[in-house]
Formats: sequence, structure tokens, C-alpha cells
Amino acid sequence: MEAIFCQHYSEMIRLAKTLLYANEEAEDTVQDVFVRLMERDILPAEDKVRAYLMAAVRNGCVNRIRQKSMAQRVKSLYSVEAETDLQFFEERMDAVDAVCDYADSQLAEPHRTLFRLRFEEGLTLKEIAQQQHMNLKTVFKYLSQSVQVIREYYRH
Repeated sequence: MEAIFCQHYSEMIRLAKTLLYANEEAEDTVQDVFVRLMERDILPAEDKVRAYLMAAVRNGCVNRIRQKSMAQRVKSLYSVEAETDLQFFEERMDAVDAVCDYADSQLAEPHRTLFRLRFEEGLTLKEIAQQQHMNLKTVFKYLSQSVQVIREYYRH
């Protein structure tokens, strides 16, 4: 893993910066890729490592861009006066509130705190790890578990 990191990190960062135009977000995206690789404990075939890593970075960047776009769309709904748009916004906010209420009532510590820091306060994994004095991989593991619990609840 260390060799893969050393060999591909700079190229992955370059791609992420090109797509995101933000150094910190680019670093977070690349770190997320390596955290997922370590957590799953799988590596692609040697001849496909570069392609796999670059696709993972691209997908991570696209997800970040989509999140930003969604946030911008939600902000723009405040100025829209059409009844259907306001109703859609209220329904979405109710759904978000329901997820947060479920997280508060069903997640144990430190899952609850990490979930709030990430999804309500919008902190990056790195910021959460620093604030909570935890390893980045541990923060990711707890958040992954929390999201899985919430997904399972809403699937049923």
C-alpha cells in the first residue's frame, strides 16, 4: 500500500485539484480513496492499479461536485415562490431532519458525534480526526458504520 501511495499520490492529487479547484478538498478526496482501499483490504491487479486509482479519484471528485451542486440548489429554493418548489424543499428538509433525529436516537457514541460533525457541520474527515484526536481511518470506519445503520433502517 505504501509503495502504491508513493507512486501514484502526486498524480492523483493533480487530477483532484484539476477537477475540484481546491487543494484541501483534493487532498481529502485522495485520502478517502486510500482509506477505502485500506478498509476493504483489496488491491487491483498490478497492471490496473493506476487506472483504478484515477477512476476512484474522478468518482470521488464528481461526488463532491454533486454535493456542492445540491447545496447550491437547496439555497436557491429560498428565493423560489412557486408552491411546488417550496413543498419539495419542505419535504426534503423533513427527510433530512428525520435522518438526523434517527441518528441522535439510535447511534451510540462516538458514532453520533462523528455523524453530526460530518453531515450537519460539514467537517472533512481530516478535520474531524484532528478535532476528536482520532486516526483518520477510525473516523472513516465509524462514519461508514453509521451510514450503513441508517441505510438499513430506511430500506425497511
